[in-house]
Amino acid sequence: MKTAIYHSPFGDMELDYEGGAVTALKMAGKEAEGKAPEGLALTVFRELDEYFQGRRKTFDIPRRTHGTAFQEKVWAALRAIPYGETRSYRDIAEAIGHPKAYRAVGMANNANPLFIIIPCHRVIGADGSLTGYGGGLPMKKALLMLEKKHSIS
Repeated sequence: MKTAIYHSPFGDMELDYEGGAVTALKMAGKEAEGKAPEGLALTVFRELDEYFQGRRKTFDIPRRTHGTAFQEKVWAALRAIPYGETRSYRDIAEAIGHPKAYRAVGMANNANPLFIIIPCHRVIGADGSLTGYGGGLPMKKALLMLEKKHSIS
């Protein structure tokens, strides 16, 4: 597995990849180290740059996740949320055919290994409130505002 560090507007992010696919994107810890980006990492960094500039609405990079069948269903539903829109945990639970499993949807969101790429930031509380996010609530709010601003154009 290879690791590279992406310098985002929200701080350093750790990108893990192997076998031609991205396996993790998360906020980097203080001790995180990565090699100079090459190959796939350069492509991911370019796509992230375009996303943060409001020029990219979806990611085309190959990805590999290792979740339970339920988590994989949730993550597929997250990828189906259109850029600039939000869904509630209950909406996702209903979309995957488990209408009462909204708490489990929240746990699957929490286990998402590829934040931003699998857009868990687009999931909010049923009352419209912002709820937990691996990058923190200020980052979640900023990502939603970025998408709202660029979804109009």
